Amino acid sequence: MNDILIALSIGIVVGIIDIIPMIIQKMEKSANLSAFSHWVVLGLIIPFVSWNIAPWLKGLIIAEISAIPILFMVAPKDKKAILPITIMSAILGIAVAIAGKAFIG
Repeated sequence: MNDILIALSIGIVVGIIDIIPMIIQKMEKSANLSAFSHWVVLGLIIPFVSWNIAPWLKGLIIAEISAIPILFMVAPKDKKAILPITIMSAILGIAVAIAGKAFIG
């Protein structure tokens, strides 16, 4: 149970980091909530996936794969958002995996 709470905390922290620029840009609340919940869920998934690869690579792959549906929704309305979403997914996915390795094992 303790590991789940740690993973949830990692997801919450990373979710907050992701939505801060969105709040500054005054994006819709639904977009902020979507991004935040996305990272909370990934915080619960990434640390517990058992792949025999480096944690940073695991986080990168899972975060980028999970961003694909978001990109399909965003791209028709705002093509300029594709690159920032992809970059943030990479950075934050790696961060979740490294934090998960450090605090959960």
